[in-house]
Amino acid sequence: MSGTTKIKAKIDKNGVCEVKALASHEMLSYQEAERAKKEPNFITYLVAKVGDKIVYEVSSSQFLSKDPYFKFSFTGAKVGDTIEMTWKDLKGNTDTSSEKIK
Repeated sequence: MSGTTKIKAKIDKNGVCEVKALASHEMLSYQEAERAKKEPNFITYLVAKVGDKIVYEVSSSQFLSKDPYFKFSFTGAKVGDTIEMTWKDLKGNTDTSSEKIK
C-alpha cells in the first residue's frame, strides 16, 4: 500500500469484491475552517479502478467526516488484481493508494 488511504478488498464466495477504505484527511468544512482560522479543505472527488476499469466514483462535499470511510462492492475482479484509489481535495492535492485484492 502507498498513499494515505488504507484499503481492504476481498472477494466473497459469490464473486463480489467488497472494498473498505479509510482515507486520512482533515476534511475542514467552510464553517469549521472559519472557526479555526484556516482554509477550508475537503475531499471533492474519489475514484477507484481495477486496471483501466472504474469500479467506484464519487463527487463529495464538505459534509463528510474527518478521515472518511468508504465501503462499496463490485463484480468482475479476481484474486491478485490491484485496486487503486485516488482522491482530490479542494486545494488540488491528490493521493493515490493501491492494494492487492484477496
